Amino acid sequence: MLFSWLRNRRRRSLLAEPFPPDWLTILHEIVGHYRVLSEADQAKLRAAVRIMLAEKQWEGCRGLELTDEMRVAIAALAAVLILGLEDFYFDNVQTILVYPNEYVVKQERALEGGATLEEESDRLGEAHYRGPVILSWAEIRQNALEPGYGKNLVFHEFAHQLDMLNGAFDGTPNLPTGDLATRWGRIMGDEYRRLQRAERRGQETLLDPYGATDPAEFFAVATECFFDAPRAMQRVYPDLYAMFCDYYRQDPAAWQEFETRRD
Repeated sequence: MLFSWLRNRRRRSLLAEPFPPDWLTILHEIVGHYRVLSEADQAKLRAAVRIMLAEKQWEGCRGLELTDEMRVAIAALAAVLILGLEDFYFDNVQTILVYPNEYVVKQERALEGGATLEEESDRLGEAHYRGPVILSWAEIRQNALEPGYGKNLVFHEFAHQLDMLNGAFDGTPNLPTGDLATRWGRIMGDEYRRLQRAERRGQETLLDPYGATDPAEFFAVATECFFDAPRAMQRVYPDLYAMFCDYYRQDPAAWQEFETRRD
């Protein structure tokens, strides 16, 4: 209780300060999503940026020197997901690690007979339960400057953090009502299997076929599409889109159109 009171007091003090003009320039010039929001949502996003920049530990990796442009753009994109969620600023995320480009992760693969093989895997991002979010700046900058293609690395990795709030990595975040939970199980299951069938047949889909990997990746991929190609998603997956509107408490299809867009 005391911690929450102190945290909220610090936040009120922080938000009482004027928003830095240089940061506002970054939002207008770099973050395409900011420009299509209503004035009310822009104000919510600016508040979230202030809080996330102050409360998270930001680290550049592989020699990357973090700039305000990088921090503000990443925080702003993450904030898009939580505009409809009251007083939540990804409190489960303490550290954000940023690489200049894709990075290599070593992992072990089990072989027959109990042996293991160490392999290297190229990554653009990762989200760890009660751990850091890891991101590639080159990918983020392109996503920020050119929205509308249904792909966004920050949306993807921070969707995983929403998914893991209940302790599970299963594509089902905390849902506010039993009705939404019932719809979630049915619609997500149907659309996940639909994407799997299309992926097996090599059919082109609006949703990234990577979402066919497992339900957690499906939720993250669908979140990318919901916020980055909302009109197309509303057309192709109307039930999924409507359900995401209820979960995120937002209707991105009602935003102004992106300058660079898929739909």
